[in-house]
Amino acid sequence: MNYLAHLHIADHTNSSLLGNFLGDFVKGSPEGKYSVPVVQGIRLHRFVDSFTDQHAIVKSLKQYFPTELRRFAPITLDMFWDHCLAKNWPVYHQSALMDFCQQAERQIAIEMQQENYSLPERFLSTSEAMWQGRWLEHYADIDNIIFSLQRIARRGKRMAPLASTGDTLLNHYDIFAEQFLQLYPELLQQAQILS
Repeated sequence: MNYLAHLHIADHTNSSLLGNFLGDFVKGSPEGKYSVPVVQGIRLHRFVDSFTDQHAIVKSLKQYFPTELRRFAPITLDMFWDHCLAKNWPVYHQSALMDFCQQAERQIAIEMQQENYSLPERFLSTSEAMWQGRWLEHYADIDNIIFSLQRIARRGKRMAPLASTGDTLLNHYDIFAEQFLQLYPELLQQAQILS
């Protein structure tokens, strides 16, 4: 799952939005580096990532990717899951997506002010760009997901093949979208149990 799903799951489980958003930016044990609610949010983020990557649905969908791109399937599918969530947002949340995003931005700003620990620079720059660009609200358009994958691919030579994975999403869109409808409710249930 990517940023939108992590924030939705945080909201769904009454967990720290900041911690769940920080999950990709913190390496190693977060204990002692952040407040207890933020640490719990980071741990929930890691659970969500592990649960998703190990799920039979995700493993089965890798076969649709060309052999040379299969190692990029989890990243691609994480972005695609955010697209599916944005596209089906009214099924999963009572607020409009734009309203949820604005509230999440405000809540994270409040949590950041309350946090006595320094936050990673990469998180701060990504967060600022995400809110200013309204990324999450634009994820309902598959073209924006493909653009995001191409942008990530520019981070370095190792990630360059990621730019080609958008074709797989388009070619197998209906299959992938149908599997999201199976995967996400199960994930929400497991995250609720954990928290």
